[in-house]
Amino acid sequence: MKAEYDFSNGQKNPYAKKLKQQITINIDSDTIAYFKAQADSSGIPYQTLINLYLADCAANQKQLKITWA
Repeated sequence: MKAEYDFSNGQKNPYAKKLKQQITINIDSDTIAYFKAQADSSGIPYQTLINLYLADCAANQKQLKITWA
């Protein structure tokens, strides 16, 4: 290990804006089962699928349409 390192030519992390934040969220069991089934068929982890779906909603500024039965 060097005694000193030169970071004068260092670059910022280009992925810093994409860092994820861990949260706790309550999701219905049937919703989790749906995404787990999608994960099994696609080979993508279900948490990644949920994140991709939510990111798509945010990117496309989808408005919620809530109807109560």
